[in-house]
Amino acid sequence: MAIGDVFKIKLENIASGGEAFGRLSGKPVFIQGGAPDETVLCRTIEERKTWIKADLLEIIEASRVRVDSVCAFYGKCGGCNLQHIEYNAQLEIKASILRNSFLRIGGFNPPAFQIFPSPPFGYRNRMQFHCLREQAKEENQKFGLKEQKSEKIIAVTDCPVADKGIRKLLQEAGKLPLPPEKDRFTVFSCNELFLSEGGVETGKIKLLGKEVFFDVRVFFQSNIVMLEKLILELQKIAADADLSLPMADFYCGVGTFAVFLGEMFSKAVLAEENKKAISLARENLKGKNVEFFALRDNVWQETIIKKASAHQKFGFAVVDPPRTGLNGKLAAALAREGPPLLAYVSCNAAALARDSKILTNGGYKLKELKFFDFYPQTAHIETLAVFVK
Repeated sequence: MAIGDVFKIKLENIASGGEAFGRLSGKPVFIQGGAPDETVLCRTIEERKTWIKADLLEIIEASRVRVDSVCAFYGKCGGCNLQHIEYNAQLEIKASILRNSFLRIGGFNPPAFQIFPSPPFGYRNRMQFHCLREQAKEENQKFGLKEQKSEKIIAVTDCPVADKGIRKLLQEAGKLPLPPEKDRFTVFSCNELFLSEGGVETGKIKLLGKEVFFDVRVFFQSNIVMLEKLILELQKIAADADLSLPMADFYCGVGTFAVFLGEMFSKAVLAEENKKAISLARENLKGKNVEFFALRDNVWQETIIKKASAHQKFGFAVVDPPRTGLNGKLAAALAREGPPLLAYVSCNAAALARDSKILTNGGYKLKELKFFDFYPQTAHIETLAVFVK
């Protein structure tokens, strides 16, 4: 098949990145904007030995789960890629992606899992924007979001998935001064709290009745409604551990989980390579029996896990790594010497499946899997996996 060839295809489902896929003579074809069980006309834009990418030209027979998108920038902005699919169908699609990741990468069938839905719109409390300095000289719009599959920045004047404070900001974009010498900046909005890089950067948010101090320049979860649901589940899980032993919080960020879990245990050990985040964690856990390690994750097995194994082992640990998943040395050390109960918070199904294979080969059993839909209208998947020795 040549670039530019036009063909008809029946789409099957949605792949992990959010593209719809079908098969042409057995070869997978990936199409942005397609939906499950849909017949479309498309044009080839790229072909490799094992796959084809194509542009959607026409919907011949629409999927029963296709809906009209509510955002004027959908299809141009690179943020959302499932807004043309009904929300309950999105949940089913992402559950299927998660299950298939375990089968394909982990090599085993995961247990049946519970799904925690989110409000489909208005949920996003934290967003990053890109500066439009040249346009800002002539126009009111000073910042925007990346265009789909492009480095180009488009000025957006609304975002239906965003918190009402961020939506107001977009509608009054000229009122926010751009941070100096930064091409990308973060804002956070929840209830009356509004933080932005270059403006007010630190503040406190109330989670389940407790205040957590954080800085907009440091990672913090983007969906507060779902974060509270996740914390409640972690508390239930941790209650089954030996509470007389210490707990560990790896990739602890500003210490959010330890604020709620740490006081359940005799002691909490927190590890995080971002020194700014650790300083905020110290503030959030002031007066508690906590030990902090501001070190890179490739040395945690030596400085924390081996030390605990030689003295007093952990009764419970929670890990919340970045999209790349656990550091290889850390995953191997947890498999060998980890606590009897381990909670793994993941934002990447493929990395979770890979790490689950390491952990289960090392003596853990995957007891529970819970899917939290932190990012409706996108293909991103947040998961809580519970492992027991």
